[in-house]
Amino acid sequence: MKPGKKASEMTAAELAAYIDQSVLKPEFTREEIRRYIQEGIGYGCKTVCINPASLEIAREMCAGTNTGICVVCDFPFGQSSTVSKAAQAEVILKGGMVDDLDIVANYGWIRSGLWPEVEADIRAVADVCHSYNAIVKVIFETDALTADQVAKATDIACAAGADFVKTSTGFYTGGESRGATPEIIAVMMDAARGRCKVKGSGGIRDRDHFLKLIDMGIDRMGIGYRSTPVVLGADNRQQAGVLR
Repeated sequence: MKPGKKASEMTAAELAAYIDQSVLKPEFTREEIRRYIQEGIGYGCKTVCINPASLEIAREMCAGTNTGICVVCDFPFGQSSTVSKAAQAEVILKGGMVDDLDIVANYGWIRSGLWPEVEADIRAVADVCHSYNAIVKVIFETDALTADQVAKATDIACAAGADFVKTSTGFYTGGESRGATPEIIAVMMDAARGRCKVKGSGGIRDRDHFLKLIDMGIDRMGIGYRSTPVVLGADNRQQAGVLR
């Protein structure tokens, strides 16, 4: 949804409400996971986006704060069976304190035009998420797809109950990684027609890009832990109340 004022006029707190801060690198130590979760909390990000193995740490650290928890599911390839994806979602959500689940669509199926299978795959996980009052975001890995495939996948995901459609995992290795370009965000927003929201992820590393997507009407963005202070204009991390 387009905001009521220009992004350049928003406060840091208003801008931070668009951010799911990514804490997803598989090589992170527990100390690093804690550091970057704390930074997301300190900046007032909407959520910290974590792997399932980090969930207990996030529950401990986010309790009593204004920052929620977003967990990725079947990440980053989306190649588990539908039954397995739904079971993974159940395991993640049943312990509580998970606001959002970011799942990966089977984008090989999208490229193959297997639309009934794609819809059933998304719907199975969306039904689990909604039974726990959690938001489900569906990642397409848009760099692997044509614009027409992205538009059709958006339509299918909205019909299957997705709350958000999302561009990228940030871990694509099959070609050029462009991520959340304004062009692909426009395709998704046009196809969604207000039925679900749009999350951009991948390649959002500077403030101008970040502000432009907000002005377009994007509702959430996945921002890497290094880029959060850049897009917020918060160069001094101590002033932002985050740990070093």
